[in-house]
Amino acid sequence: MRDAACEAARGAGALVRDAFGKVREYRSKGRSVDLVTEVDRAAEACIARFLEQRFPEHGLLAEEGTRRPAAADQPLWIVDPLDGTTNFAHALPVVAVSIGVVQHDRVVAGAIYDPLRDELFAAGRGHGAQLNGAKLAVSATPTLERSLVATGFPYDRRERAAYYVAFWQAVMTRAQELRRLGAAAIDLAWVAAGRFDAYWELNLKPWDLAAGTLIVAEAGGRVSDHQGAAVDLGAGNIVASNGHVHDELLAVLRGVPQ
Repeated sequence: MRDAACEAARGAGALVRDAFGKVREYRSKGRSVDLVTEVDRAAEACIARFLEQRFPEHGLLAEEGTRRPAAADQPLWIVDPLDGTTNFAHALPVVAVSIGVVQHDRVVAGAIYDPLRDELFAAGRGHGAQLNGAKLAVSATPTLERSLVATGFPYDRRERAAYYVAFWQAVMTRAQELRRLGAAAIDLAWVAAGRFDAYWELNLKPWDLAAGTLIVAEAGGRVSDHQGAAVDLGAGNIVASNGHVHDELLAVLRGVPQ
């Protein structure tokens, strides 16, 4: 299923790449900071058609509303057809297609495709992670003080700005540097590739996390929620790292008043 996820991601990614820098209209989904474009919908439809033809018995859960229940004991494909929509709408080249496959409550395959850099990050459970076919490995950075750490702000950030900034401030005073790219799938892929040493975020959706959590783990990293427990895709809270700095980052995050 990893190879099928890669094929589907590349197909949708071609649509994203062809439309990049050409979008003139977009709308918000409930909140003014949560955007959707026609390219999101077109990429999702492309993936849905692929899966309907290849795996009609499989389920589908996609960001822009496509839902199809899985037959008994069959996999569920969890899809973000265009992660980083706000970046895309403003022609900022940090976007991705993210596809994860869940079976028996575990992510078993995943693909994250960056169509603007032609970088395909992929993993199958127990088979490692790859970038364009080459083996991926997380960084060896030993301490948080020497780490480049990524994060993001959820869509309710205007209502809870002080709360989220408190996490930023806590990590900022301990890490070497922070980055906020605006695409969770890219953040996770770059942890797997050793470009980031760690990443944390709150209140994400299953399609933000499914593929990336497996890719990080298969690249030798560690993923958990903010308490150090297994990631719950429905809860959406994540810490991902190279493993070496994980407990140190968890301790900093736990120190933020709730």
